[in-house]
Amino acid sequence: MRSIKEAFNNIKGSGRKALITYIMAGDPSLNATKKHIIALEKSGADIIELGVPFSDPLADGPTIQRASERALAKKITLRKVLGFVAEIRKATDIPIILMTYYNPVFKFGVEKFVRAAVTAGVNGIIVPDLIPDEAGDLIREARTHNLDTIFLLAPTSTPERIRKAARASTGFIYYVSITGTTGAKLLIDPRMRKTLNSIKNISGKPLAVGFGISTPKEASSVSLLADGVIVGSAIVKLIGEGKKVTKFVRSLRKAV
Repeated sequence: MRSIKEAFNNIKGSGRKALITYIMAGDPSLNATKKHIIALEKSGADIIELGVPFSDPLADGPTIQRASERALAKKITLRKVLGFVAEIRKATDIPIILMTYYNPVFKFGVEKFVRAAVTAGVNGIIVPDLIPDEAGDLIREARTHNLDTIFLLAPTSTPERIRKAARASTGFIYYVSITGTTGAKLLIDPRMRKTLNSIKNISGKPLAVGFGISTPKEASSVSLLADGVIVGSAIVKLIGEGKKVTKFVRSLRKAV
């Protein structure tokens, strides 16, 4: 199983940036999710961000919300997603990050969840509704069991917030490019460039940008500013429409 650190190290000096692709586990089925992950890897994805369906996904826009609803209708739970990861590890060693909200983790039990995630073959976790100040238990268990914790920063993040997220993050830091939900329109402006440079200078860790990136052109523009590009809603939309993702992901790979 490759680590997130290895994924970023492998692109150094190659002239390319990490392509991180998001899909929702269980949309439209876990069997389909397995096929999508294999297709994403073959098309050039470096890291898979795997969404765990949740009833109140406050950071997600309509496209991913609908995908979450479809997965929940199929009775997909955090426990089933962990079992799925363990199964797909027989077919791929690509780094897998779970994107989940804190409620399912808390209900599962933080220590129990971290142990189960690592045993299944999960490399990292993103919990968008959990800030570093309140993540002590998760960070402690994750460090003990070698699970990367990836925290979010935004255009509104202060230098103090950047330092906190940098200390709490391993693997990489996730920069939310917009002050909104996933799928909103991307705007690359001088303020964003300044914030990204500030994060790099303070953290010294890989920096990936997500939210609002929906075209190869946007992915290319972001790749000039960051170490990785995260694309989610545009891929989830294709899956929801029953379309193949390979051609689109190859175009993203070429762009970054």
